Amino acid sequence: MPPRQPTRPYPITAYAAASGLGNTAADAWTKLSRGERGLVPCPLDVPFRTVCGVVTAELPPMPSDRAQQESRLVRLALLAYRDMADTVSRARERWGPNRVAVVLSTSTGGIGETEDAYAYYLAHGCPPPNYDFSEQHAFDVVAQVVGDKADVRGPRYVLSTACSSSAKAFGTARRLLDANVADAVLLGGIDALCLTTVRGFHSLGVLAETPSRPFGVGRPGMNLGEAAALCLLEREGAPRAWLRGVGETSDAFHMSAPDPEGRGARASMEAALRDAGLVPSDIDHINAHGTGTERNDVIEAAAIEAVFGRAVPTVSTKGYTGHTLAACGALEAIFAMLTLEHGLIPPSVGAEELDPDVHLSVPTTAVHRPVRNVLSNAFAFGGNNVSLILGAP
Repeated sequence: MPPRQPTRPYPITAYAAASGLGNTAADAWTKLSRGERGLVPCPLDVPFRTVCGVVTAELPPMPSDRAQQESRLVRLALLAYRDMADTVSRARERWGPNRVAVVLSTSTGGIGETEDAYAYYLAHGCPPPNYDFSEQHAFDVVAQVVGDKADVRGPRYVLSTACSSSAKAFGTARRLLDANVADAVLLGGIDALCLTTVRGFHSLGVLAETPSRPFGVGRPGMNLGEAAALCLLEREGAPRAWLRGVGETSDAFHMSAPDPEGRGARASMEAALRDAGLVPSDIDHINAHGTGTERNDVIEAAAIEAVFGRAVPTVSTKGYTGHTLAACGALEAIFAMLTLEHGLIPPSVGAEELDPDVHLSVPTTAVHRPVRNVLSNAFAFGGNNVSLILGAP
C-alpha cells in the first residue's frame, strides 16, 4: 500500500481524562505504566456480579445557572475540563470565542437521571419534582454546559455513534478546521455508568463477572466503565501530539456483531495510513479496540495482522478501565499520546496466555522504546469504525 501526500496534521495542544484509573491523565499513566487495573465491583444495584471502571472523585458542582441540567455525565465532563481549562482559555484569547468549537460525544446522555426518575415514579406514582427529561437526559446538554464553562461561542454539537463516537469527534474537529469554520475545537467523549448499559450488555451475554482479559485465552468477556476524555485540537500551537491520520468506515454488517472478516476494521486502518501518508512499518504501536469478548478480539486481531503483520506491539487498555463506550476513542487516544510522550508501551493485562487464534505481538510487560506513531482503534455497533494515527511532536 503506497503512501500518498499526507493530509495536513494538526496539533493536539491539551488533553485531560478522568476514568477508573484516576481523576487525571497523569493518574492514569501511573497505573498504566505499572500494569495496575482500575476496576472495582459494580456500584449499581444489579442482580449479578461484575466489575467496572468507576470515577471515584468528588465531582464539581453544576454551574449555578445550569442547576436544572444536573447529571453525572455533565459533572464528569466538568471534572475532566478542569484539568485543561488554562489551555482552553489561552486558545479562546488567541483565536476569539467565536472561533472555538465544541464537539463532544456520548452514548448515554443523562440516562442515569432518567432511571432514577422512573424508580421514583414507580415508588410514588408521580414523577420527581426536580426532573426534566429535556434538560437532563438530552445528549446536547453536555456540549452546552462545557461550552459555557469554557466561554466559547463556536459551533457546538454532540455525536453519538456508539463506541466509535469520541474517535469520530477527532475527524469532525479536523473537518471544522479544514473548512475554516473554527481555529480550535474542544473535543472528546463522556459516558457514565447506568443500569441500561450494564444490564444491556449482560443481556447480550458478553459481560464478565471478573476483570476482562483482552486477547487472552479463555477470556470471560468485557467489563464496562465510565470516563470523560477531552482534547483540544488547534490550527497551530505547541503539540502534545499530532493528529496525523483519521480513517472512518461503516460496513453496517450487523446491529451489534462485527463483520466476521473484519473488512470494515481493516479498511479504516488502511484509510488512516493513507490519510497520514504513512506505510504500515511507520506504526510503532497499536492501541486496539480490544473489548475482551471472544469474537471481537479475534476479528480485530486478524484485521490488524492483514494490514501490519504480526510484529507491531498491540495492546488493549480496556483491561484497565473497562469499556467506556462513547468515551473510549478519546480516552484511548490520550493513552496513545502518553505512550508517545513517555516512550513506554503499557502491558496488555490479562493476555499472559495469548489466545492461539490471535497472531499478534501482545506485550504483557511494559516495553521501553521510542514511539513515533501510534494507531488507535475504536469500533462500534453497526459496523462504525474509526482509526486514528497520533504522532510524536
